Amino acid sequence: MGITPDRFQQGLSYEAWKAQMTRNRERFEENERDAPLTEQDLAAFRALPRPLHVMVLAEDWCGDVVANLPLLGRIAGETRKLDLRVFLRDQNLDLMDQYLNEGTYRSIPVFAFFDDEFREIAVFIERPRSVTELRDRKRREIYASDAGFGSPADPIDALPEDVRQRLHDALVKMRTETKSFADREVVRQLRELVTRAPAGRG
Repeated sequence: MGITPDRFQQGLSYEAWKAQMTRNRERFEENERDAPLTEQDLAAFRALPRPLHVMVLAEDWCGDVVANLPLLGRIAGETRKLDLRVFLRDQNLDLMDQYLNEGTYRSIPVFAFFDDEFREIAVFIERPRSVTELRDRKRREIYASDAGFGSPADPIDALPEDVRQRLHDALVKMRTETKSFADREVVRQLRELVTRAPAGRG
């Protein structure tokens, strides 16, 4: 599992990743500016004895990438304790397939943390479970609120256009309303991953 130092250096820097984005860059940079980082959060990363290498797997069309990678980028920029290299998932499936979500899904983003010797010390995949659970519950509530939406298991594109738009608007509103919670949970989980990993403290 993991990556060699030579392969790691082939990844894009965080700024180079942003420069090559062809969609969602404005929202990405807005999320970066608005990252809810406290001094305590930043202090936890600054306290790491040595910088960590972080291999990121991402694509700019992915909502979880656009939401979560900017938080990691802000942490890296403000603490200088995370050396990020970003790999496009679809061009690096050999790396992606080492980090399948539940052993099955090519979920992104993936943040894999490595020490000086490129020993893996922690992995973050997609989003925290708490965020998934909250949004799943809210999504079920949205479907239950309007019989026209049908079942969450049904394909959205099978709905009449006006109903599809109404459902889309409700789902976007739900993601907006849960964003603050989601951002804090991502930061909390990243902080816990790197500060609890024994190899990262040695």
